Amino acid sequence: MIRGNPPELVVLDLMLPGLDGLDLCRAVRSETTNPNVAHVPILMLTARDEEIDRVVGLEVGADDYLTKPFSIRELLARVRAILRRVDLMRDAGAAETRPPLVVDGPLRIDVGEHVASVDGRALELTPKEFDLLTLLARNAGRAFARDYLLEQVWGFDYAGLDTRTVDTHVLRLRKKLGPLEDRIETVWGIGYRFARSSEQRSASGGR
Repeated sequence: MIRGNPPELVVLDLMLPGLDGLDLCRAVRSETTNPNVAHVPILMLTARDEEIDRVVGLEVGADDYLTKPFSIRELLARVRAILRRVDLMRDAGAAETRPPLVVDGPLRIDVGEHVASVDGRALELTPKEFDLLTLLARNAGRAFARDYLLEQVWGFDYAGLDTRTVDTHVLRLRKKLGPLEDRIETVWGIGYRFARSSEQRSASGGR
């Protein structure tokens, strides 16, 4: 059904008969040949309130997480917030007139197409991984606090998440970047930064 008529948003319960919500979320995100399916925003619902369940749900690609019991008012607020973010990203992509962002020779990030590649090999990134990589790479050399990354990448009401969510996503990003994994540096006591390329360092006098 999702392949045939991609929805604007999926509200997905974790506890389902047969295939559970986590597996279904993974299946949606694995549709890499169909961006309309792979990038559909997902709000996950669950009666579980354990931190590990929230982290796992976000790691497999959910955009937000709401535990039961919840009010319809809060559910609608989160849905509207997710759809606003989708509209903003869509508008930003449509307005993108400059060439794809080139961070380093091997790494290219095309924000409009929502595609990142290393040496011409497309990276299979979740929406949050893509947003995190784009934010870091666009600001190469700048260190970001984990709290700031949570606010900017996860957006509306990231209450319930902690900085380990960022750590987990950075770990996964490093693995997917392969030979460029060392470009995401840990800044002790602060957070993370994307290291400038050798060309950028030379142009800035080695700073």
